[in-house]
Amino acid sequence: MSDSEDNERPDRAALHDLEVQVGAAVERLDSLRTRAVSAEAKNAEMEELVRRFTGDEAAPGRLLSRLEALERENADLRDRLTRGRDGVDRVLARIRFLEEQR
Repeated sequence: MSDSEDNERPDRAALHDLEVQVGAAVERLDSLRTRAVSAEAKNAEMEELVRRFTGDEAAPGRLLSRLEALERENADLRDRLTRGRDGVDRVLARIRFLEEQR
């Protein structure tokens, strides 16, 4: 074998690997494109359902904004409840301690 043949084999292997990787990337893009189209269709369907229920073209956007606000409020209330429970637990621990000291 000549030196040029030895150099071509690694190049061929690298080219083959590159072709395999590009093929996999193209398949992944096709899959993502299909999923995106499906998600967009579902979104349009949901918006249409909301319009039918409310009779209002702007309702989907308002509902989404309201949902986001309610989720933030819910998270805040959960945090407050956790802090409140922690405070109650501390008070109960103090009461128990004082009762044991009697």
